[in-house]
Amino acid sequence: QVQLVESGGGLVQPGGSLGLSCAASENIFFLYTMAWYRQTPGKQRDLVALITPGGGTNYADSVKGRFTVSRDNAKNAVYLQMSNLKPEDTAVYYCNARHRTTGINYWGQGTQVTVSS
Repeated sequence: QVQLVESGGGLVQPGGSLGLSCAASENIFFLYTMAWYRQTPGKQRDLVALITPGGGTNYADSVKGRFTVSRDNAKNAVYLQMSNLKPEDTAVYYCNARHRTTGINYWGQGTQVTVSS
């Protein structure tokens, strides 16, 4: 059972920056696509960014040019660097690991990001 633990959420002013981290319990990046999702109350969980086992990345249109996903294989960690944050970025952010062949999913517990003045 893979465990994912997010950290780094908090309160930030509009236009500010914030970095999220996701620590995996084991080295899974060569088998799993790692992704960040976000969710607001009453809405579905939406994909924000992902990084594939090969290192390819993809972003939601709403965050392109502002967010960057990366990983550190040695630390079993995935990161989401967010800049030029907007109030509409306010959400609970979740780390996700999806096996590249079986589709098995693992989720972190989520971390709150609030963008407000």
